[in-house]
Amino acid sequence: MTPEERLRELAIRHAAFAWLDRQRAAGHETFTQQDTTGLSLAGETIRLMPTQQGIWKPGNLQAALSFRTVYRSDESLRPYDDNVGGDGLYRYKMRGDDPHHYQNRALREAMAEQLPLIWWQGVPGGYSALYPIYLIGEERADLQFVVDIDAVPQPDIAASQVDIELDPSYREQLTKLRLHQRPFRAAVLRAYRTSCAVCSLRHSDLLDAAHIQEDGAGGRPVVTNGLSLCKMHHAAYDRRIVGITPSYEVRVNAAVLQEVDGPMLRHGIQEFHGKRLMVIPERRAQHPDRLLLEARYQAFLDAS
Repeated sequence: MTPEERLRELAIRHAAFAWLDRQRAAGHETFTQQDTTGLSLAGETIRLMPTQQGIWKPGNLQAALSFRTVYRSDESLRPYDDNVGGDGLYRYKMRGDDPHHYQNRALREAMAEQLPLIWWQGVPGGYSALYPIYLIGEERADLQFVVDIDAVPQPDIAASQVDIELDPSYREQLTKLRLHQRPFRAAVLRAYRTSCAVCSLRHSDLLDAAHIQEDGAGGRPVVTNGLSLCKMHHAAYDRRIVGITPSYEVRVNAAVLQEVDGPMLRHGIQEFHGKRLMVIPERRAQHPDRLLLEARYQAFLDAS
């Protein structure tokens, strides 16, 4: 691949990442194939997601642009076993049992050229995008590629006559993302109808998917272990200022309840004491797990 060809590949990829950034900023967390078809990016019409296959290389590119993992409520039913290896890096299974299948070659080309890709993660109702990610190796005996979701992009073109600037925000998000976080957020916000469970705020860029059983304590990235919370209530929940009972009622730390500070504390925190969550998922199967809420609420009481 010549420097000019690689620059074109990069231009389309970074235009795709910018498009995804804009969509997410507007509250679009879950995507379908139709959503990502017929886009005009870097002066070309392109599709970002595979149709039937798991690996996607547009006809006007030389390397794969994206790949996907389908959603199954029962993980054992997934057609490929994409998981974490002993080195802490993720694996993505090749297409079929032929390492030289054209789709596998397309991923290998992206790996060889160190081109960033999109990993579409299946969630209920569509796919969530994890990007940019890199392939850093392959294990042909196991028919899989090694995926680094935390890699920091290196300078994209060595040729002195070519200058391409990477958005610093990509570098920052790469160090913070984990494979489950974006699909988890998309699934939780969808279940809570893009609203804060406590106050019903609907500005998606001010909403987080909060874990009930915390990530560091082994909390699973599933909707029943999640709450859609605005950033203020998420921070208050994590700092034991606010607790949520197993019966979905909000409690405020007794000391904070007595504070006199200003309208934000009074209307944003204190007035929700004793009130039931304003938004919970419509499907009972997605309701917050009461046992997890109970354990987390006990931690809140212990900190009070």
